[in-house]
Amino acid sequence: MKSIKYKFLISTAIVVIVLVACSKEFLNKPPLGTLNPSIVATEAGVQGLLIGAYSLVDGNGSSGDGNYGSAASNWGYGGVASDDAYKGSDPTDVNDFAPFEKFISLTPTNGAVPQKWNLCYNGAQRCNDVINTLAIAPGISAATQTTITAQARFLRAFFHMELKKVFNNIIYADETVSPANTDVTNETDVWPRIEEDLKYAITNLPETWSEVGRVNKSAAKAFLAKAYMFQKKFTDAYPILQDLIANGKTSGGTKYALLPHFYSNFNPAQKNSSESVFAAQTSVQDGSSVDWGGSPNGNYGDILNFPYNGGPGACCGFYNPSQDLANAFKTDANGLPLLDESYATGAKVGDPTAPYTGTLDPRIDWTIGRKGIPYLDWGNHPGDAWIRNVLNDGHFSPMKNVYAASQKGAFTDVGSSYWGPTELVANNVNLIRYADILLWAAECAVTAGDIPTAMGYVNQVRSRAANPTGWVYKYPVVNGVADVTSYDAPTATFKDQTTPASNYKIGLYTAATFTPANAIKAIQFERRLELAMEGHRFFDLVRWGIAAPTINTYIAREKDARPLKQDANFVAGKNEYFPIPLGTIDNLNSDGKIRVKQNPGY
Repeated sequence: MKSIKYKFLISTAIVVIVLVACSKEFLNKPPLGTLNPSIVATEAGVQGLLIGAYSLVDGNGSSGDGNYGSAASNWGYGGVASDDAYKGSDPTDVNDFAPFEKFISLTPTNGAVPQKWNLCYNGAQRCNDVINTLAIAPGISAATQTTITAQARFLRAFFHMELKKVFNNIIYADETVSPANTDVTNETDVWPRIEEDLKYAITNLPETWSEVGRVNKSAAKAFLAKAYMFQKKFTDAYPILQDLIANGKTSGGTKYALLPHFYSNFNPAQKNSSESVFAAQTSVQDGSSVDWGGSPNGNYGDILNFPYNGGPGACCGFYNPSQDLANAFKTDANGLPLLDESYATGAKVGDPTAPYTGTLDPRIDWTIGRKGIPYLDWGNHPGDAWIRNVLNDGHFSPMKNVYAASQKGAFTDVGSSYWGPTELVANNVNLIRYADILLWAAECAVTAGDIPTAMGYVNQVRSRAANPTGWVYKYPVVNGVADVTSYDAPTATFKDQTTPASNYKIGLYTAATFTPANAIKAIQFERRLELAMEGHRFFDLVRWGIAAPTINTYIAREKDARPLKQDANFVAGKNEYFPIPLGTIDNLNSDGKIRVKQNPGY
């Protein structure tokens, strides 16, 4: 099957039109008016505009550097702002992200925040360009018009859902917003508009496509269920999730299923699998990487998030897993998580002097690079040698966005004029995967009073993690040298499975251990372990209503050891959402009419 991202890149004439037609600063500078829409009012032109909207799903929407704040992975908003990760590098390096883990210094003038706001509104406007141009394009069949509109409305809902999660009090920019109509205002309740677009998409999208990356009916259902989950509409979400579990399919027609091995979800050689519900598509060696310019498609938003001074990328030491996250992988005598928070006490996982030696969930070593454990086929992680600022960044490296040494060149950029070619990686960003579906369904089942079914969904996820063929194993030693080729990159498994790399123990819940009293806590903990470092944690804490106590407890554990945390403080009723960029407020209210109000507390 062709890739939709690749199609965008090879359609040179259409790309030129898209780049001219779509401003990078929607709501700051109107994108329409720079090019008469009638010029692209053909089927090829409309499809080109649609691919332009798809292209922003990866979070890269402007030339040059500076798109880390709009990364599809939400590593800053969903990871660094939570208890899962540190900003990484030196505190002054890309220092706009330092307030993401301090909160107290997060202001409307922060330089990273507008990147997300502008990118998502630019994406929404590209969707509106599609709809408006389609209305004046002759000769397009009714069926084609419907499927194009369904994709545009899904993408518009996607971009607004991202905005809603991050900023809450947002403008819903539909196709009526234009330079001639700026009668807009931000509001807290845009969920009905998001739902409306998603329901249209569900009704009118096909179940399968010949091109990888296009949204299908099942993916649209998953996003509608996600919208319901964020609103605590569990009775609305549950039947959709049950249907997806029974009948959901990828856009290629494969039934949704957990992959046999956990890390296959993060292996560029295995992307667009049965577990991929919807992902930001990436590509390399496609002519898109230009030094300090262009629009590179190789997961540009995460180019900083590699070990420092070695390993994949060899730069730049950002997005380090937190000590709290590492400790959360501790297990009890039954191989279950320590739901009582005792994981945070006692010996610390990976402590350089007196490390924890008890049992661990095996997913830790596919999520966190830690000293002495095989880091794919790069050799054993050397520990602090790969950390730029140990005092603030801890002892661990990220893993879910990287690539194997044997994949360098095949799944990375090579030899382009871009300053860091091997940091541009063809590794998709999972936006929803099937494990999400199962764990959301578990939440819904608990609220419906069906504890056994909820336990079954959680145990499906844990059973995959318990499969020893998918664990990390020590390299065999051949002639006194560790054989790193034991890691098989095409399958994300180890060929020699003689000795597990750590003291792994993971068990399934039973009726005695998964009770009405702890079921929700168990599900919340499972989401943390399964989805760690995937940009969901902060948003989960907010939608569960436990962000303030969880994050402030985490800060209290950290502040004595980490200078960057010493004056950190999460303020309930404020820090659940990020400030609306001051430039946007000044621009849209410049004529005296108040169109946009700042979020509370900023």
